[in-house]
Amino acid sequence: MIARTVRYGSLGYLAVILVAPVSLIFWRAFEHGMHPFWAAISNPDAVHALNLTLEITLVAVPLNTMFGILCGLAIVRHRIPGMGFVNAVVDLPMALSPVVVGLSLYLLYARDGWFGDWLFRHHHQILFAYPGMLLATIFVSLPFVVREVVPVLREIGTEQEEAAATLGSSALTTFRRITLPAIRWAVAYGVVLTTARALGEFGAVAIVSGNIAGRTQTLPLYVQSSYENSGSGTGAYAGAVLLAALAILTLVAMTMVRPRQETHGDRST
Repeated sequence: MIARTVRYGSLGYLAVILVAPVSLIFWRAFEHGMHPFWAAISNPDAVHALNLTLEITLVAVPLNTMFGILCGLAIVRHRIPGMGFVNAVVDLPMALSPVVVGLSLYLLYARDGWFGDWLFRHHHQILFAYPGMLLATIFVSLPFVVREVVPVLREIGTEQEEAAATLGSSALTTFRRITLPAIRWAVAYGVVLTTARALGEFGAVAIVSGNIAGRTQTLPLYVQSSYENSGSGTGAYAGAVLLAALAILTLVAMTMVRPRQETHGDRST
């Protein structure tokens, strides 16, 4: 009886908190048929917002993946002074509000900021342009690969790597043939989480982008702008459906990259 109550209570809670709002968005997007929906997502501003979101994600995710692997190796495998501090700082984007991140970048790269005057004099624009949006997205999605890789590296130990080094294997060969295959699922899982975070980022990007339609407007910003400026809100609902579809694809990818052994508590194989 208790188990059934917990089960149905959990399902009911999820239905109210998640399923109902998402279902309402889909219903509002398609309540007038496919034509208004297609018109909303195919207009130039929506297409540009989607392309810009994907472009930022396709750059931020590989950069954070490489950083995550290298940082994880440095934290676990090498006793470098200051790595304990680095290990703590890596979690900072999870603790900070994205709005604080955006404001910090603004204070650094605004014309009257620490680096803004020099950048302006050398004709480099960070704020209200692609570089600032990319920096904000990289910052907020930084920890995910690191936090997936570090526990797995600690779990697999160093025996196989030490044996390979004894046999004359170079550090690069050892990493390619032993370390990377052992952490591949952790890396893949971290990549999926990083992708999801990058696609949906709003707060930090909203501050550094300027939210200029057709120039610096990502898909989440397009949803907000459409909802505030449109009487019907069809554009906002259509954009939200696109974001939901990307999130669903991310969840499917997360399920596909998760090995069967992970369900039994072994994520390193």
